[in-house]
Amino acid sequence: MKLNHDLVGTLGGIRRGIEKETLRTTKRGTLAQTPHPKSLGAALTHPFITTDFAEAQLELITPAFTDKLKMFELLASLHHFVATELPQGETLWAGSLPPVLPNDDDITIAQYGTSNAAQMKMKYRRGLANRYGKRMQTISGIHYNFSFPEVFWQQLHAHENSEHAAV
Repeated sequence: MKLNHDLVGTLGGIRRGIEKETLRTTKRGTLAQTPHPKSLGAALTHPFITTDFAEAQLELITPAFTDKLKMFELLASLHHFVATELPQGETLWAGSLPPVLPNDDDITIAQYGTSNAAQMKMKYRRGLANRYGKRMQTISGIHYNFSFPEVFWQQLHAHENSEHAAV
């Protein structure tokens, strides 16, 4: 494809965000059995800090940024805040594969409360536990969200002379 400067000019509008999962563990490397710390905010409604599958599995979420540095600064700030607010004796597990895990029966599915939205999230996780097992669901990772700006797609369609639906 021939370089199209109009198309390349749209790339400054690329948006990126990160969702990073990690486990709260004891200093012995076992899964923390404590509830989601209240000092981190409500897992159901906090915009940046929640739980993923398990009660001990934190998820740090950045909004989508066009400025990569701001995205990484927020993620670092979230990490620092969480590290300072963890209960005494707990730490964040750095690896994606979990540490020493208890039996499935001893892994608590994330608890979100009694609202309908909370109950739906917990029901979904119970289904995952039944289908794949709780231990499998504690594998943590990073989701890198990446999206081109709408003007990029418009320019690409124009450049390629392709048909596209009106936005």
